[in-house]
Amino acid sequence: MSQRFPFGGRGQGGFGGGLTGPVPTDLWVLFGLIFFTLTLGSFEATRGVTDWLRLTPFVWLRGFLWQLITYPFISVGGTGPLWFLVEMVIIFMFGRDVLSRLGRRQFWRLLLAAAGVAAIAAALVGIVIQLVAGVEALGRTFILMQGQRMILTILIAAFATMNRNATVLLFFVLPIQARWFLLLEIVFAFLAFLSTKDVAGFVGICTAVGFTFGSLTGWRTQGWILQTRLRAQQTWLKLRLAWLRRRRGLHVVRDDKDKDDPWLH
Repeated sequence: MSQRFPFGGRGQGGFGGGLTGPVPTDLWVLFGLIFFTLTLGSFEATRGVTDWLRLTPFVWLRGFLWQLITYPFISVGGTGPLWFLVEMVIIFMFGRDVLSRLGRRQFWRLLLAAAGVAAIAAALVGIVIQLVAGVEALGRTFILMQGQRMILTILIAAFATMNRNATVLLFFVLPIQARWFLLLEIVFAFLAFLSTKDVAGFVGICTAVGFTFGSLTGWRTQGWILQTRLRAQQTWLKLRLAWLRRRRGLHVVRDDKDKDDPWLH
């Protein structure tokens, strides 16, 4: 049975009370970092500080490795105050549920690990872009995954993973099962990629979603990978056996359980 709750409503396994109730200390810290860096980036005299902490090609060009971890906490401006406040509200609603389920230590570990892995994947793509098209092609690289955008990506993916069967009333109107938010994040990122042409940023978003899902499900996808590899090996052996049979005229002795196998006929 799926749980049903509005965007910001109350429900078991939902947003934990929407906009009501106390704000966890960890979310206050997160909001403080975002607002503080937004303030720094709004003034010419202090904008250089945020530029040093935001994810840039300097990660590999000059060895600014700290940017792999600091960038999600460096606020992205230029979207307008209304949309910025909407982003903060969404972070609060998803973040409080994720924090309550994971606990403080695992919450921050997930944020840092997912953001770090996503940044490494995006940086590798950026290096390839530079080798193929030159440094000039890196103009808008990483724009899709900067600041609170990456935090939103990770928190929404975490919520969708842990509340897969819950029903969210998106925009208070459209009922969607939480599990579909994983796909929606990829779709929205791709639509943004079409306008920005930020290949590295798109890869970073996809990596963050995949890493979050995998870490919260105990990397059950590893079992799927192993099963797929075993099936591929089995198929390869059957193909090779059929090829040898036709090439050398071998007679294959089949067991009863293999009588319906088309590869051995």
